[in-house]
Amino acid sequence: MAFTLDTDMPPALAPLAWMIGRWEGAGVVGYPTIESRNFGQEITCTHDGRPFLRWESRTWLLDEDGQMVRPLATELGFWRVFDPQPDGTNVELLLAHPTGIVEMYAGKAADAKVELRTDGVMRSPLAKEYSAASRMYGYVHSNLMWVMDMAAVGQPLQPHLSGELKRVE
Repeated sequence: MAFTLDTDMPPALAPLAWMIGRWEGAGVVGYPTIESRNFGQEITCTHDGRPFLRWESRTWLLDEDGQMVRPLATELGFWRVFDPQPDGTNVELLLAHPTGIVEMYAGKAADAKVELRTDGVMRSPLAKEYSAASRMYGYVHSNLMWVMDMAAVGQPLQPHLSGELKRVE
């Protein structure tokens, strides 16, 4: 699907234009230190005419019937796109979490696909040990699909989360 930039959006944001909107769906969380479970998710991605996107994601645990049990993770952040660097890097994602973690991702955005790796992770003294992550987002069959690998609590980088969300009007 082709995307047209609205008149207020800087052309530099074109590689991420497909992300703009409100998305809802579900996914799976798992890790060696936790039991695999299903979660619900809502993402809102907006812009206000400046050269960045605002990102907000919230998730909640689902029971076996798909009903909300309790809130899980929340993240707030910003996407920035810039001219490709020698290694092809052209996008950043800056995220803050209420659990005392701040992440800075860098990566590549092209053809409705974004691949990122943490360039930096900061933790408050009371936050869980967390050292690195990678994320991939894609626009597949009109859905936002994503995966995240994580290195935390003594575990190496490995699959942690995945989700599939539909655009909500």
